[in-house]
Amino acid sequence: MSGASDFPYRGGTAPRSVLIVVTRRIGDVLLATPLIRSLKQAWSQCAVDVLVFSGTEGIIAANRDVRRVLTVGSRPSWRGHLGLAARIARRYDIAFSLVPGDRPTFYAYLAGRWRAGLLVDSRKERWKRRLLNRWVLFDDLNTHTVRMHLALAGTAGVAAQGEITASWSAAEEQQAAQLTGAGTWFAVLHPYPKFNYKMWHQGGWAELAHWLAARGMRTVLTGGGGAEELAYVAAIARDLPRDALNAAGRLTLGASACLVSRARVFVGPDTAMTHVAAALGVPTVALYGPTNCVKWGPWPHGHAPDANPWRRCGSQRSGNVTLLQGAGACVPCHLEGCERRIDSYSDCLQQLPASKVIDAVRRISGISA
Repeated sequence: MSGASDFPYRGGTAPRSVLIVVTRRIGDVLLATPLIRSLKQAWSQCAVDVLVFSGTEGIIAANRDVRRVLTVGSRPSWRGHLGLAARIARRYDIAFSLVPGDRPTFYAYLAGRWRAGLLVDSRKERWKRRLLNRWVLFDDLNTHTVRMHLALAGTAGVAAQGEITASWSAAEEQQAAQLTGAGTWFAVLHPYPKFNYKMWHQGGWAELAHWLAARGMRTVLTGGGGAEELAYVAAIARDLPRDALNAAGRLTLGASACLVSRARVFVGPDTAMTHVAAALGVPTVALYGPTNCVKWGPWPHGHAPDANPWRRCGSQRSGNVTLLQGAGACVPCHLEGCERRIDSYSDCLQQLPASKVIDAVRRISGISA
């Protein structure tokens, strides 16, 4: 950690405004909420804004710790860059960059009168130190993302809070309730992880759903509204029991989180909704293949912020989450599929038997065999 400049808010004084820059995917934005909560616990009157990529804001739109969510395109035009600059330039007492890239570091530099961020320690990256008052070495291998974010709380002398906040509005709660009814005897399956290398085989989802139906439990499928995702989930839905509900594309992110909060059990691959289920305390079975679970495993509800929840290899349980890894000496390889590209598949997940997933569901949910 750099100590290039003393932190200006000590001795009972507090900043009036903070900007959190987390311009990555939906899951990254969700995993920033422990840092946001830590700042609000320390500085209750401080206004916390968050800058995210367009399309990811729904996961924190109803978060009560956040005053405003700002958005920018993942590939904005020069006009978009200038518009953002006008909105944030020196508008904040403090800015934190949670992503060690050029753009998020520059956004923090532009926005905050005092700045801290995560940085990669390499020769070509060191110039960014000049943009920050303090920086934390980014560990992409051995430190969970939640703990990596919380390391920035230490630069401001703030105690770390490990709680992930999944949130929704009253309208989104009503939307979820209208879709599923008043009952809570259902399982949520979230089969689509966007990238092929994170996918489990479609037949496994059907076998799991029929096992649940035989025990009187309805299946609800969740997913986003993209054309590929809708087609993928619809193909799975055709092989499910007749009372299964396909909710893909019918709910906002917040409403989906609310629906998950009412489930008896949740099963999903390495995707944002799996992180939501884990954070809410729902019994969760997470299907992981090549992904480094030390860094990206679901953060269990109530887990302390001073330790990683997961070891690198092997199926395991932590709190309300069972993490299943596919078999193989190469697992986890940290690569994007067996053909080393995101549109290829991972044998460790394609060969994961439904019987293993069913056993994990039975053990963590208490559903009888």
